[in-house]
Amino acid sequence: MAVPPTRRTHAVNGITLSVLEAGAEDAPLVILCHGFPELALSWRHQIAALAAAGYRVAAPDMRGYGESSAPAESAAYSIFHLTGDMVALAGALGAARAAIIGHDWGAQIAWQAALFRPDLFPAIAALSVPFRARGPAPPLAMLREAGMTRFYWFHFQAEGLAEAEFARDPEATFRRLFATGARADAAAAASALDIPEGGGFLTKLPDPGAPPPWLDAETFAAFVATYRRTGFHGGLNWYRNLDRNWELTAPWQGAKIHQPALFLAGDHDAVIAGPMGARALATLAENVPGLTRTLLLPGAGHWVQQERAAEVSAALVDFLGRHFPA
Repeated sequence: MAVPPTRRTHAVNGITLSVLEAGAEDAPLVILCHGFPELALSWRHQIAALAAAGYRVAAPDMRGYGESSAPAESAAYSIFHLTGDMVALAGALGAARAAIIGHDWGAQIAWQAALFRPDLFPAIAALSVPFRARGPAPPLAMLREAGMTRFYWFHFQAEGLAEAEFARDPEATFRRLFATGARADAAAAASALDIPEGGGFLTKLPDPGAPPPWLDAETFAAFVATYRRTGFHGGLNWYRNLDRNWELTAPWQGAKIHQPALFLAGDHDAVIAGPMGARALATLAENVPGLTRTLLLPGAGHWVQQERAAEVSAALVDFLGRHFPA
């Protein structure tokens, strides 16, 4: 039987991170970065599998989430803060090198951490979100130019608006969000990311009335209870730095990721079905010369490491065994 992970708190980069940890302390370190709106708990299956494969695993509640620090000001959530937290976490755990794995927003943190610090992160795996090369203009400006003014990123810019929508009934919010993983039509799921006039992010997402079958009642209750306590402000602040992140990353214009990399997603994931995600996926090998494998799991949606836990864990263990062996 797998040993349950231990929750520890580390002072890093001016904040505290609450981290689920498993595995021997002298084993190679793997850092798992979750996305929005999730928790370290999203990696519960992979924590056990990677520890069993001989790794030391650290899955933090990311900045703004769960038991970790959640600064109120949106400026405290830039790409440098978020990647800096992961650099500092590796240091706090005494690791000179670490593999980094991320899902959703956490995938973007993993990509950027690998880009900024190839010496520290020699192997990377990303779930759901392909690496997006820095564009010629700020992201929100490019969306406006393309006429995509209803895209949900704009909806998330006004502080308090999406927070109130999600927090009104956290249980219903998570039923609706997690149900997107079961969408049979990826294109329809992608269209749900456009906010209807006078509506909100959840408007196009039907309430199935129950959590999906891949999510047990205890874990679902933990998500709901945590967000009922914390609200959604911290995670939404990540989106409020999209244009600022573009400005900050100017020195990396045209830079590519050369470390061994794995990209994994469900083929029904709305992120890669939309125009931005599809374009990033099509150019992934060009922008990530170290890409060793792209794995799209048939029928899987956005919450892939929970929906298809065994397949994702096996792919990660295989990738790390080849490129960051225990």
